[in-house]
Amino acid sequence: MKTTNPKPVVTDKSKNRNRIEEIKKEVSSFPQIYDVAVVKGKKDILVAYKVKHLHRFSMKKIEKNLTKMLEEKYPKEKFTVSSDYKIFLETIRLDERMKSPKFSHREAEKRFKEIVKMTEATK
Repeated sequence: MKTTNPKPVVTDKSKNRNRIEEIKKEVSSFPQIYDVAVVKGKKDILVAYKVKHLHRFSMKKIEKNLTKMLEEKYPKEKFTVSSDYKIFLETIRLDERMKSPKFSHREAEKRFKEIVKMTEATK
């Protein structure tokens, strides 16, 4: 399977990068998941992931277990979890855009909020 393995993205200029790295490792430890993208906004954390093909039938269960684990481990954070491939691609695009010096943190936060809204529309 081809993985992109993107680095965690922080739209805000905070120093919480270690926590985001930790979250990515936790999610990657699930045996059914093979690629993870994590984006931290001002208030929310978006976790987009890809599920191995043989585990596609239990995607709801995987998402439920993943959300429960994240909320127990990090009770102060608000998580949005999605296995939707389009959401995963949008997080990758956001990461690419943030590398450009012309793309401001305000624009990144705005785009992040749009992606989170998309996840709510897919549920």
